[in-house]
Amino acid sequence: MSKIAIYPGTFDPITFGHIDVIKKSLKLFDKIVVGVSDVENKNYLFNSYERIEIVKKALFKDLRFNKKKIIVVSFTSLTTDLCKKYQSNIILRGLRAVSDFEYEFQLAGMNRKLNNNIETLFLMSDVENQIISSKFVKEIVKLGGDIKKFTTKSTIKSLKEKYE
Repeated sequence: MSKIAIYPGTFDPITFGHIDVIKKSLKLFDKIVVGVSDVENKNYLFNSYERIEIVKKALFKDLRFNKKKIIVVSFTSLTTDLCKKYQSNIILRGLRAVSDFEYEFQLAGMNRKLNNNIETLFLMSDVENQIISSKFVKEIVKLGGDIKKFTTKSTIKSLKEKYE
């Protein structure tokens, strides 16, 4: 039986921080489901279809990750329901700094209350990517800054097209 992990997020857009978490998780699991959240209470730059395409281009075109090991899906349900759908009991979350921990700790606790068979695994990005956030990447590109160190070529192209 293959070990599957769920990596949920908004990925608006995907960054090298997200990609670090995916790379590290591929060493631990047979398959990763990248769940692109599409809950309505968020103010996204890209719609869910665009975000899925951006993630796929970044992972499979730019970085040439193995398509057999990663599934990219949109979801509007609870993450625990996504786990059930893909028969996974592992939720992956990335941590950048101590400031992330309190929110992530509470989220992990709530998911555990919803389904006590689910464990949350926290992974750190490499040091050079710990400062990257999607919010800052969008702000930098909007103001005409260089974001080559923060995300992939195809993601940069999508961002620039959005702000033109």
